[in-house]
Amino acid sequence: MANGFFTDIFIQKPTFAVVLSLLILILGLRSLDYLPIRQYPFTQNAVVLISTTYAGADPELISGFITTPLEKAIAQANGIDYLVSNSTQGQSSIRAILRLNYDPNRALTEVITKVNSVLNLLPKDAQSPSLSISIGDDYDSLYIGFSSEVLENNQITDYLTRVVAPQLQSVTNVQLAEILGSKEFALRAWLDPNKMASFGITAADVSKALSQNNFISAVGRTDGQMVTVDLVAETGLHTVEEFQNLILKSKDDVIIRLKDVAKVALGAENYDTEVAYDEKKAVFIGIKVASSANVLTVIQDVKQRLPRIFKELPEGLQGEIVYDQTRFIKSSISEVEHSLIEAMVIVIGVIFLFLGTFRSVLIPLVAIPLSLIGTFFIMMIFGFTINLLTLLALVLAIGLVVDDAIIIVENVYRHMEKGLSALEASLMGARELAQPIIAITIVLIAVYVPIAFLEGLTGALFMEFAFTLAGAVFVSAIIALTLSPLMCSKLLKSHQQSALLSFIDRQFLKIQLKYAFFLKNSFHYLPVTLVFAGIVVVSNYSLYMTSQRELAPQEDQGFIRLYLKGEPNANLSQTKRYAHQIQAIMATIPEKDHTLQLVGIEGLNTAYWGFIPVDWKERKKTSTEIQNNLQKLLSKITGGDVSVYQPPSLPGFGGYPLQFIIQTTDSFEDLDEVSQKFLEKAKETGMFAFLETDLRIDKEKISLEIDREKAAVLGLTMEDIGNGLSAAYSNGYINYFAFNGRSYQVIPQIMRESRLNPEDLETIYLKTPTQGMIPLSTVASLKSSVVPRSLSHFQQLNAAIISGAPMPGVTIGGALETLKQIAQETLPGGYSIDYAGPSRQYEQESASLVVTFFFALLIIYLSLTFLFESFRDPLVVLISVPLSVCGAMIFINLGVGGASLNIYTEVGLVTLIGLISKHGILIVQFANDLQREGYEKTKAILSASEIRLRPILMTTCAMVLGVVPLLLAQGAGAESRFQIGLVIASGISIGTIFTLFVVPAMYMVLGVDFSKTKRKSFSEK
Repeated sequence: MANGFFTDIFIQKPTFAVVLSLLILILGLRSLDYLPIRQYPFTQNAVVLISTTYAGADPELISGFITTPLEKAIAQANGIDYLVSNSTQGQSSIRAILRLNYDPNRALTEVITKVNSVLNLLPKDAQSPSLSISIGDDYDSLYIGFSSEVLENNQITDYLTRVVAPQLQSVTNVQLAEILGSKEFALRAWLDPNKMASFGITAADVSKALSQNNFISAVGRTDGQMVTVDLVAETGLHTVEEFQNLILKSKDDVIIRLKDVAKVALGAENYDTEVAYDEKKAVFIGIKVASSANVLTVIQDVKQRLPRIFKELPEGLQGEIVYDQTRFIKSSISEVEHSLIEAMVIVIGVIFLFLGTFRSVLIPLVAIPLSLIGTFFIMMIFGFTINLLTLLALVLAIGLVVDDAIIIVENVYRHMEKGLSALEASLMGARELAQPIIAITIVLIAVYVPIAFLEGLTGALFMEFAFTLAGAVFVSAIIALTLSPLMCSKLLKSHQQSALLSFIDRQFLKIQLKYAFFLKNSFHYLPVTLVFAGIVVVSNYSLYMTSQRELAPQEDQGFIRLYLKGEPNANLSQTKRYAHQIQAIMATIPEKDHTLQLVGIEGLNTAYWGFIPVDWKERKKTSTEIQNNLQKLLSKITGGDVSVYQPPSLPGFGGYPLQFIIQTTDSFEDLDEVSQKFLEKAKETGMFAFLETDLRIDKEKISLEIDREKAAVLGLTMEDIGNGLSAAYSNGYINYFAFNGRSYQVIPQIMRESRLNPEDLETIYLKTPTQGMIPLSTVASLKSSVVPRSLSHFQQLNAAIISGAPMPGVTIGGALETLKQIAQETLPGGYSIDYAGPSRQYEQESASLVVTFFFALLIIYLSLTFLFESFRDPLVVLISVPLSVCGAMIFINLGVGGASLNIYTEVGLVTLIGLISKHGILIVQFANDLQREGYEKTKAILSASEIRLRPILMTTCAMVLGVVPLLLAQGAGAESRFQIGLVIASGISIGTIFTLFVVPAMYMVLGVDFSKTKRKSFSEK
């Protein structure tokens, strides 16, 4: 009575159990209103971006005089995981990637301080560094396209900048409303070198005149005796006509104006990009959501504003949503919710088949929803959200929470069959199972404790998954020990056997008898059983080492990215020709819904596309199959490298799946030679769909070799020559002018037709101190050379960043292992490797769950030691763990359904520890109880195994069939659900078969013999 006293209270005083259950129900339902909905648990990935412009400077100059001093200072800031920089023509870009969940505002403040400390070291003509911070994924959650057949892109950009973007930016939790493909207004002065030469004017003269005569001044005010009056000096230029009439030179009553040597017009800041949507020229607005916000709510708020915005657009301008990431999120959550309902229906059906009466089914039927609803309260206490992982945890929890109710019902039935009344059987059954249920609950909760110690992305994501599952088990145990025994005492009837129940009982009796026969005979061959178990345990190592690895399975997100990198010196026109070919190929794909195109965004020879297939329900092919088809078709295009890849499945930094870094202190020329050999060998393996390096010394460079003696004779300084050329070619702005209430750049530049060829440099004239005009060719000659397109640093070292994607069927883990092996074979001394992006995430996370697995085993062993008051019994229970893991690893190793070792399957393996341990606990605990009642050890374990066979099979079937919806998953988010379902189903199924024979065998070897213990105790007395 004492052992089961607390369970007796809830049977004898039903109001206690009813009130407790109602309290769980009310708290759970109320908590549901406070749980936000997200795609994944909250994580904060942040990047501090430092961008510096030095118009006209080559990559080497940018790297040495801007990037290097800035990097050295920034690296001293706290919270930075790694630094990566890129120096290109006229531009330095540094990315400081912060550690996961590090405070971005604190990091930004530190970086600003570090940057300010070295501003005096930068070239005086370089613009001040621009700092910004990007929080969250690299990709926007919503793209809105604006197109017109009557308006130019700069007109569209101006309207979006002034009217649309501010409205969208004002939506709560919109981090950025970014205009893509924008062409801001600018005052362009297209200089004619021939006319300038004829008038004796240089490009430097034009720049000087614009700088001195378009001046923004703030004069002040006059203070009279009674009033004050503001003073405004009209020193700036405001219209195209005023700029045209700007006086450049006046001599002998001859006035030379800007319009005499240049075509002055309101144009665009740059003409190097082009954006299209379904082959229509367009400008996009991308919506980036704050990482702490609910993306579903924010995007819904944005979409609610769009009808009014679209209605107010100028005549001839159309707008529409071109891509919506929440479509995938909503579909994924919907699919998991369907799986949750399907799992409940399947489990209830299984229970009915095992128990045979509707009365008995009512007990677990109440326990399942009550346990799940009660879990919402625990989720709210811990600050969790409803997301894909917590919903997945609830799907798995269905099989777990029903186990306790099944065990209680089956045990009460067993006592009723012995002649006890429903009340007596409920009292006895609850008392017997109180300790095992508590032990099972502690084990299942303890198995997830190590996940709380995980750092990085895995810990951030799966803490909510693990603790949600543990919370469901905890609530389930409370219900199983309070409400379920009460319902048994009220609902179950003695001696009431239906034909179905009689049939089921007969079948179970046959199975029990056969099992007892085989188990008893197996005791004659204990060494064989144990050796077999040992072989199975050892095989886990081989299965683990030879399995494919990746961070996470690739999900079908309904979006595919394409990237074109053309010839090094390709201009926008050539890149657009390639883009047209690619667009034509994409149009042939039957699954195409829409395409987005961005040409020149990262250089004149580059282009990006977004390929959006039709809805998941309207196509038979997955996005991976479409990707493979596209890659095959696009491989026929010559003149450029085209890569096809999908966004990463997990939150974090995007980009190519493979980002492998080769770094050194050697020169970039030596690094290029080493990296090219590395690339050649890697491509020979055939494991990569594409592979490229950002270090390419293949871009033509025209150098002007100055004859310093001639220049000195003519009175020209190097500054004079540099300023003259920069003013003509750099495309740098001089200052700003006001137009429609906004400021825009003033940019003088040689007209395009006069800078198509290097030889056009000879038409440039320089002015000597005596006001004479000489052609540039007098003091300079042209020299052609080949230079890098860009220069990269990684952690302040010279670096070649190898980017790519593995072939279909090759995981990121396998691809990285191959690259590491090639690096060992090819890299000379002084070279090292590192990782960025998804590859870095994989390397950081891949080993963490292995440690967690063994940590979980240790925690459970200690927990069981405390519960059993024995160091040997827990070993008997835990022998089932490697047996179950082996069952799952076989399917992973075979790659069934694309299975691999990833964070989903590894968390599934950790979950197996608790699930399969339940069987061992039921058998060992009952065998010990029987020994205490006077059973001999062998008879006790045989009886315990036979009696516990039915609940073990029932709970196994409930768990396995409960994850069937995950195994049959299709559509958005199906891959991860399938893989974790495969681990649970295969591990539990095969593990249960092993457990039923190996656990009793281990008990015979390691289990305590109570009769010997008693004799020893008696002799000592």
